[in-house]
Amino acid sequence: MIVGIGVGGEEEKVARTVERAGSQVRIVCYCRPGAMDAYPVERRESECPWEALIADLVAGQIDAAVRGTLPANETLRCLKKACGVDHLERIALLETAGGVRFLLAPVGVDEGWTVQEKIALIEKGRAIATSFGLSERVAVLSGGRFGDLGRHRAVDRSMADAELAARLGNAEHREILIEDAVKECGMVIAPDGISGNLIFRTLTFLGEGAGHGAPVVNIDRIFVDTSRASPDYTGAVLLAASMAKKKNP
Repeated sequence: MIVGIGVGGEEEKVARTVERAGSQVRIVCYCRPGAMDAYPVERRESECPWEALIADLVAGQIDAAVRGTLPANETLRCLKKACGVDHLERIALLETAGGVRFLLAPVGVDEGWTVQEKIALIEKGRAIATSFGLSERVAVLSGGRFGDLGRHRAVDRSMADAELAARLGNAEHREILIEDAVKECGMVIAPDGISGNLIFRTLTFLGEGAGHGAPVVNIDRIFVDTSRASPDYTGAVLLAASMAKKKNP
């Protein structure tokens, strides 16, 4: 399997990723000319490395791609255009400090705001959870406990949306109790993209948990999004390679 990874700065992070994961998968770095000269890595140089990475992914020159340290806006905009979609749906694979793994969505601030979007994430996430040995049970979170109904209309609306999404998506409305949900469910649906992004950041950057990347699930290519704040992208590369192997055994 060949996994391409983007380099838009912080070259040592990508070099560390290649050192840690390179024995398990072939990694090609996509960078500007001269960017990775200090490291013994396989690379493809381009003035627009995000375009080169996406072009090779779509053309089948690589089996999967990881954003790495490439800029989010340019890379994701290029990915949407190349794959013919007007939005991207991402599902993050997270791990708590205690070693509990679960999927989380939405993790983009502009994702998962409607009941229909939540249902789509439930359906796609359940398949990913099963393929990685996680429980196929899905927890839909809302802004409070049942006893909080009537305290604020935003809370009431989030609970109504969660109840409907859970019912239509054959999932479980687990109120605001994420700490219980992750013990029993392989996937957690946040109330909206902002809260999902906050859960991701709190767990991975403050709570000593780990983020293993966020695959895009509404395209026919394997692309794993990453945060530039991550110490390295070993987990994301191995996740991308594993998904590629499952897709093309």
